[in-house]
Amino acid sequence: MSGRSSGSSSPVAPYLQVAPLAIVMIAMVGVPLATVVLLSFWESDGISIYPAFTLANYREVLTSPVTLSLFLKTLQYASITLVCTALIGFTCSYFLVFHVRDLKWQIGLFLLGTIPFWTSNIIRMVSWIPFLGREGLFNGFLVQTGLTSAPLDVLLYSDFAVILTYVHLYTLFMIVPVFNSMAKIDPNLVEAARDAGARPWQILCYVIIPLTKTGLALGTIFVVTLVMGDFFVVRVMSGGQSASVVSAMKNEIDQLYYPQASAMAVLLIMVVLLMVSAVLRIVDIRSELAR
Repeated sequence: MSGRSSGSSSPVAPYLQVAPLAIVMIAMVGVPLATVVLLSFWESDGISIYPAFTLANYREVLTSPVTLSLFLKTLQYASITLVCTALIGFTCSYFLVFHVRDLKWQIGLFLLGTIPFWTSNIIRMVSWIPFLGREGLFNGFLVQTGLTSAPLDVLLYSDFAVILTYVHLYTLFMIVPVFNSMAKIDPNLVEAARDAGARPWQILCYVIIPLTKTGLALGTIFVVTLVMGDFFVVRVMSGGQSASVVSAMKNEIDQLYYPQASAMAVLLIMVVLLMVSAVLRIVDIRSELAR
């Protein structure tokens, strides 16, 4: 018995259990990321890449007004999309949890809302073009009803179209964690606050929102990372009139300037990590999920 108990508590056992996952993560994430970081310090003339240590790539990125403006533009897209998805996700989750009492109806309505997300992102993105175009359905409705005298050009191939598409594509990534956190709220807490004389907005601000911060934090991480790492939506929905950091990286790759693109990728990863770290400092997700 003593031999079995001592063998079961071997200090090597936990390392053996995590070894397969650790090997996969190192091979699939660690090695490619280390390669990008190493490549960012090399030199390139657009034809060949030279393995020489240099900070010129980072200096060029950090001192270029165009690159800095692209970073700000990408942050602007991420911020506006985050606000819109948070409002929509919180509102939908609040309705499902506190106004739909039957669990079957909650699940049914939730699944109904996810049906559009069963299709490809590209299909859902491209579907906005015939709807928002000058001869599209929405502009036709505005002209026929007399709300506008001419079609609106701002609806398509603009920042509005880019943000609208982002909200459409990534709202589900906010709804799911917020709904999961809100569903764990004890209804007795809401009833106790109501019996204590709290108004509806006070219950919302002091009971529901604080207890939903874990879902909001997770949704924020999902939405921000997805928007910051995207370039296809910006290229298609802006009609080439706008760009993001990842768009600039793709242009550098197309021109065979891999070290410069790698430097931009490393800086973008650092920005995203700083944003995620800020969220994790505000909300202790691990302790919240353990409850």
